[in-house]
Amino acid sequence: MERKSTKQWLNAIVAGVMLGASMAAMAAGSRAFVPMGSADAIGVIDLESYQVMPSIPNTLNTHGSALTPDGRYLIAGSLTPRDTKENVSPPEGVTEDEHAAHHGGGEKSAANQQNTGVLYMVDTTTNAIVRKLEVPGPVHHVLVTADGRYAVSTHPMGGSISVVSLDSGKHIQTVATGPNPNYVVESEDGQSLLVSNAGNGTVSEIDTQHWFVERNLRVGGSPEHMVLSRDNQRLYVNDDSAGRVVVIDLPAGSVTGEYEVGDAPHGVGLSPDGQILYATSQGDDRLVLITLDDGTRQSITLSTAPYHLAVVPDDGRLLVTSREESKLWVLDPASLEVLYTISLDGIGHQISLDTR
Repeated sequence: MERKSTKQWLNAIVAGVMLGASMAAMAAGSRAFVPMGSADAIGVIDLESYQVMPSIPNTLNTHGSALTPDGRYLIAGSLTPRDTKENVSPPEGVTEDEHAAHHGGGEKSAANQQNTGVLYMVDTTTNAIVRKLEVPGPVHHVLVTADGRYAVSTHPMGGSISVVSLDSGKHIQTVATGPNPNYVVESEDGQSLLVSNAGNGTVSEIDTQHWFVERNLRVGGSPEHMVLSRDNQRLYVNDDSAGRVVVIDLPAGSVTGEYEVGDAPHGVGLSPDGQILYATSQGDDRLVLITLDDGTRQSITLSTAPYHLAVVPDDGRLLVTSREESKLWVLDPASLEVLYTISLDGIGHQISLDTR
C-alpha cells in the first residue's frame, strides 16, 4: 500500500514537472494574442507552427489588448460596462473595505458602476487572469507604455483615455480628448501619446509627464486606427468615413498627404523597415499595400471584410482578422499571398504580438 502511494506521488510530481515544462515551452515561442469580443475569450496562436493554443477564458467582450514589454502580462479591455457584481482588484495597499468605501457602497455605488469598465491582467505563462483593474468606462483599445509602467485605455462613451499604474493597480489619470476616442499610439521617446477622436476628426497629442492635451491636430472625417513612422515624424491615420489613410507631419502639425484605401478602412501597419504601408478595406474586401517612396499601390481580395491588422516585427508577416468570419489570415508581406488561414472562436480584434 505504501509503495503504491509513493508511486502515485512520484507520478504526480513527474506530471507536474512535464506540465510546467510544457507551459514554459509554449510561453517561449512567438505568439499572437487575439481578443475575440463576444466569444468572451482571447485566442492564442503559435506563430511558428500556426497552431491554435489554449485560449484565455473568462474575459467579457474584450476588444483591446497590449503586452507588457517583457511579454509577461497581457492587458485586455472589455467593451462592455462592468457588471456591478463583478469583483475588481483593489489598488496595492488598499483593503477591500477601503475600496468599497471609496465607491460609496450600496445602490449609489451600483448606479455609478454602470459607467465603469475593466482591464484584465493576464499572466501569459499560465493564461490565468491575475488581476482585474477598474477603469472609468468600457474599453475600446489598449496600450502599455514602453517603460511598462502604465496601461492606457480609450473610452469611446466617455470622450477620454484613462491611465492605470501597473505597479499599484491604481487609476491615476483621466484625460479628456474628444468625442469617441478610438486608438492610441506612443512616441518612441515616451514623452507623448497620440489619440484619434473619431467623433470630431481630430488627433490629440498628450504630454505623458503631466497628462494633459498639448495640441489637437485636425484630420477631418472619422480617424480611427493609426501607426507611427519609425522616426516619429509621420502619423498614418485611417479615415473610416472617406476611405483613405491620412498622413500627418507631426513637427508641422498638419496633414501633408493621403492614400486611397477603399470603403470602411480599418487596420493599418508599417513594414519593419518603415517603407511600406498596409491597410485593410472592410467594405471592398481588400488588403492594400502602398510603397511610401513613390506612392504606388497594390491590393488583393481578402474575403470577407479584412479588419484588424498586425505586422510581425522580425520578418514582416501580416496577420489580418475578418470582421464577418471567425478567422485570421497570415500573409506574405511582399506578394500578399495568403500563407495560412486560421480558425478562431470569435471575431478577432486588437492583435498583440509576443516575438521576443
